[in-house]
Amino acid sequence: MRDASPTDVSTGASAPLAHVVRGDLVESVHLGHLSAIDAEGASVLAVGDPEVTMWPRSSVKPLQAVAMLRHGLDLPDRLLALASASHNGEPDHIAGALEILARAGQTESALRNTPDLPWGSTAMRDWLAAGQGAEQISQNCSGKHAAMLLTCVTAGWDTATYLAPDHPLQVAIRETIEEFTGVPIATETVDGCGAPLFATTVTGLARAFARIASAPTRDPESPEARVARAMAAFPQMVAGGQRPTTTLMRAVPGLVAKDGADGVFAAGLPDGRAAAFKVLDGAERPLAPVLVAALDALGAFTGDDVDQAAVAALRERAVLGAGEPVGSVRPAF
Repeated sequence: MRDASPTDVSTGASAPLAHVVRGDLVESVHLGHLSAIDAEGASVLAVGDPEVTMWPRSSVKPLQAVAMLRHGLDLPDRLLALASASHNGEPDHIAGALEILARAGQTESALRNTPDLPWGSTAMRDWLAAGQGAEQISQNCSGKHAAMLLTCVTAGWDTATYLAPDHPLQVAIRETIEEFTGVPIATETVDGCGAPLFATTVTGLARAFARIASAPTRDPESPEARVARAMAAFPQMVAGGQRPTTTLMRAVPGLVAKDGADGVFAAGLPDGRAAAFKVLDGAERPLAPVLVAALDALGAFTGDDVDQAAVAALRERAVLGAGEPVGSVRPAF
């Protein structure tokens, strides 16, 4: 494992991404780094230092799926979307992960991800009510891990060590992330689910999502085009419930969006415009308002086919006092 880069998010010149307003006062400020680029890759909006090195966390799952497709993974769009997911653990998600495992001739015992309860509150309640606890199949990355096993079976690679950094699958993922972000990987660690995690920059992440989201037009037979079409067609499988990832992909045709733990979000549009950001304190509450503001700067919501009501509901997040709205979490730029 390499040491952290000296230009990580703690040393970059961060700037306000969101204000938490209660009454007439700003109560809290979420700092961070953001990059929004046009279809040619030129900067449209930069907040903080978009060139700092950061952990992209689960926002790179679409890139992991691209690497797997390049090495033989073959799934219908519904299951390919799940392979790119941080899912809620809803019944469709669990069933889909089991279906991928069955295609690989594997059982849940082959999964090496960290056991956890379903992520969604309703899914967790129902799971616990059924007498089940933290399991690998219910953890939010189980679709990705099942797809990793299927890729290994297809490619003839060892399945027991599929999470080892030097395993052919993880080497392929590393190479794909470097290729799509345009950023050499200088440091790596282990993600929450147990998979290798490779560092990149905020702008590099935006660049990668631009390539994926534009692929159906630019290179329609490519693996990245398959991932983009799958995610856009089945946003419920990518997240679930009322999560902003699912809501925004439903609201904006062709949008490819993916959140990541500790305050990361990225999204790309079909023409190659894209945005990515990292909230410095890792908070979840500003994610949707900040992403909507970044996509606003790109003109993402001007089409007649955009669900404006769904977008409007994500522009701010209510701050409550005695159970009633008394302020909001809103973009600071």
